Amino acid sequence: MPYTSCYSSPIGKILLEADEVGLTGLWFEGQKYFALCPEQEGKEQENPLFTEVKRWLDIYFSGREPDFTVPLHLVGSEFQKEVWDILCAIPYGKTTTYGEIARQIAERRGIRRMAAQAVGGAVGHNRISVIVPCHRVVGANGSLTGYAGGLDKKIKLLTLEQTDMSSFFVPKAGTAL
Repeated sequence: MPYTSCYSSPIGKILLEADEVGLTGLWFEGQKYFALCPEQEGKEQENPLFTEVKRWLDIYFSGREPDFTVPLHLVGSEFQKEVWDILCAIPYGKTTTYGEIARQIAERRGIRRMAAQAVGGAVGHNRISVIVPCHRVVGANGSLTGYAGGLDKKIKLLTLEQTDMSSFFVPKAGTAL
């Protein structure tokens, strides 16, 4: 049975979920795919893992890069896990593109090409926001598209990390948000 806990961040309420292995979810309230809702399964319970995750989040939201990791239990397909592993390697305050992640996966697999759209699907279904930093992925043209937590939160997270935002833009309504 999963365990849950809530965390109040400066940019919104966060639901945490864990099992005996590690953190399985971290979602902003109302986030696409995994919205915080009353029927969320899981037993509300504090435990040492949630204490560590909240300490990590406290450091992060104070504008500093945490100097430790928390145990994660990534639940998804092998492809999704491969993408999420690459997300975890994106340095604090830096960004990469969906295309660059696709290129890395193609190289790892010894294939000629991987679709950036497939990468986008895996990034969008990341269950552990912030800690698995999907907010650090942008479009090749600088578009700040594709954050399940909402573009406003993506911008706030990148700004918190003091990311150079000068070449980024929010796409017009009707494009791939």
